[in-house]
Amino acid sequence: MAVKISKNIVGFSIKKKDEPIAKVAPTREIMHEEVQRPDELKGYTYKIKTPLSDHAMYITINNMVLNSGTEHEQEVPFEIFINSKNMDQFQWILALTRVISAVFRKGGDATFMVEELKQVFDPQGGYFKKGGRFMPSLVAEIGEVLDRHMRRIGLIKDQALSSEHVAMMNEKRAQAEGVEPAEAESNAFPPGAQLCQKCLTTAMVMMDGCMT
Repeated sequence: MAVKISKNIVGFSIKKKDEPIAKVAPTREIMHEEVQRPDELKGYTYKIKTPLSDHAMYITINNMVLNSGTEHEQEVPFEIFINSKNMDQFQWILALTRVISAVFRKGGDATFMVEELKQVFDPQGGYFKKGGRFMPSLVAEIGEVLDRHMRRIGLIKDQALSSEHVAMMNEKRAQAEGVEPAEAESNAFPPGAQLCQKCLTTAMVMMDGCMT
């Protein structure tokens, strides 16, 4: 069969019958502003109760699954809602949830918001939660919930202490309290302990001239 060539020949190659077709790597899905919200999303609701209000707050964070069924499958937060019977804080809480949701949908690493929220201090003073943990503000507690949620879905990895580190901490704690290490583990906080500004737990004691 004759084929008429109407253009100049600029190159040629020999086609092999059994030549394998190159596979195109699948595109990895990432979060961005153009991602449309599906009709259904899976999420978690967290309850927080503070001494600042008679009513509890319910924080709902919904996730979207990217790269479903592949080795890159990952849940990422898509939106956040906060509900409460207490309407005193409604205005700024609504604004905060919209800003956080917008950051989620923007894409990229959103874990930075955890530390940003946890570092907000109330000028009127914070409050202590059950167990003696100090919470500097209501916004900081929202940051705590966001931290817990991101750890649950794997965006923030837990950094577990080694067994040697745990043993050393128990020994130092026992020395500060003047009791045996086995007895020290059963106590909640050492006597005379001060608030740690890093973890906001009443567990800092004076050891060798330094707060530990």
